[in-house]
Amino acid sequence: MGSLFFIFLLLLVADGILVGGSMNTEISFDQNYEVIWGDNHVVSLNQGKEIQLTMDNSSGSGFGSKTTYGSGLFHLRIKVPDRNSAGVVTAYYLTSQGRKHDELDFEFLGNREGKPYRLQTNVFVDGQGNKEQRIRLWFDPTADFHSYRILWNQHQIVFYVDNIPIRLYKNNSNIGVGYPSKPMQIQATLWDADSWATDGGKTKTDWSYAPFKANFQGFDVDGCQVATSNSQHCSSDKYWWNKQKFWQLDPARQRQYEHVKHKYMTYDYCADRKRYPEPPLECL
Repeated sequence: MGSLFFIFLLLLVADGILVGGSMNTEISFDQNYEVIWGDNHVVSLNQGKEIQLTMDNSSGSGFGSKTTYGSGLFHLRIKVPDRNSAGVVTAYYLTSQGRKHDELDFEFLGNREGKPYRLQTNVFVDGQGNKEQRIRLWFDPTADFHSYRILWNQHQIVFYVDNIPIRLYKNNSNIGVGYPSKPMQIQATLWDADSWATDGGKTKTDWSYAPFKANFQGFDVDGCQVATSNSQHCSSDKYWWNKQKFWQLDPARQRQYEHVKHKYMTYDYCADRKRYPEPPLECL
């Protein structure tokens, strides 16, 4: 309870929600998104204001944005599958196309009933990922909707949970570190990943609990649309998320971020000396 109260106090100190990033729950799914696979496993609710992805042993499902983006603050409200969800992954991410793709991931790793979800984030640049971080959440993500956001501009990428920063990836291209720059589509999927998602793949999906269901809301998009492969205009400060105040975390959000790292992080690739005897450049 003390940790949660601490986070609440930090939220009061922070200057409200992200400027310009308020979520409009009245935008219907069809305005910005479309189903990309598993059509018969996608359910529209509340006149298109909510979408439910389902998965059984015949198929999962997913949806994606109708256009690609070159920068922005991307957000969805998500409620993940409950009960025994071991082996099941609910994913919300940005991705470009092609073998050398860029990608920014939220992945909710299901677990056996009564055991907590892990939230994994990852960053891919030119097809290279292996930058996983995992946290345990300070709430039950199956009980209600929560907000998950990705801020992406030319200076930093920030992953937020309910406006609390949980991961920061800075643009260190000046020292040779890759940074996502390709136009990306927003996607959300529900799929079977029991080869790795729970206990390193030791705990498999129990199909007697199917269909698994993940629900999504908040289909407005604050992003710079890209109609061609050229996204240079998406660095313009005419977009609020590119303004200088979003080049780094303010002191209040920096404290929130440090608290999450200290209290809730369960894995950080930067600290994994077995995988990386020499820390990656971005970790130094």
